[in-house]
Amino acid sequence: MSASTLQIIRDEHAAVAAVLRSLDMMIARGPGDAPERFFDVLRAMLFYIDEFPEKLHHPKESDLLFPRLARVAPELMPVIRRLESDHMLGEGRVRELQHLLLAWELIGESRRLAFTEAAQAYTGFYLEHMRTEETQLLPAAQKVLSAEDWVELDAAFQTNRDPLAGGVPDPCYDRLFTRIVLTTPAPIGVGAA
Repeated sequence: MSASTLQIIRDEHAAVAAVLRSLDMMIARGPGDAPERFFDVLRAMLFYIDEFPEKLHHPKESDLLFPRLARVAPELMPVIRRLESDHMLGEGRVRELQHLLLAWELIGESRRLAFTEAAQAYTGFYLEHMRTEETQLLPAAQKVLSAEDWVELDAAFQTNRDPLAGGVPDPCYDRLFTRIVLTTPAPIGVGAA
């Protein structure tokens, strides 16, 4: 058994959870007297979620981990089906959040509540999704997958890792991460309060 795949999944979950919690804190603070910075940071956070977890992390789970677990532990199928359904809906949900944020930014305060409620629901949904994977699937995988499975999973999960979770930094995303970290006000980020 290898801890590599399991650690990568946990690290990537931790990065997403940190962004989601930061998103919630930013929303609670509101735009204040810096609406341009506020909306810019929220857009960057939602783009990150759409770009990394939705396009790189979930496909590895759905295409590689879930099928292996389903073969050797069919009793996990109800959980796998639910998590797979979450994956299928996730991209649409984050895109809807991006739309609702744009509506709030362009149309104004009358659209704030719709975005805030949708963002809170999304954060709860996503944190619960990751908790289910970590408490139900990963412990089972540790017990039932073969050494050969782990070699293949480790090789796959080592590729296209999230730079916020220990992956190789990609210069094309430097601006995105710099924007999130340096622009987000303290104590969430390191930007000016």
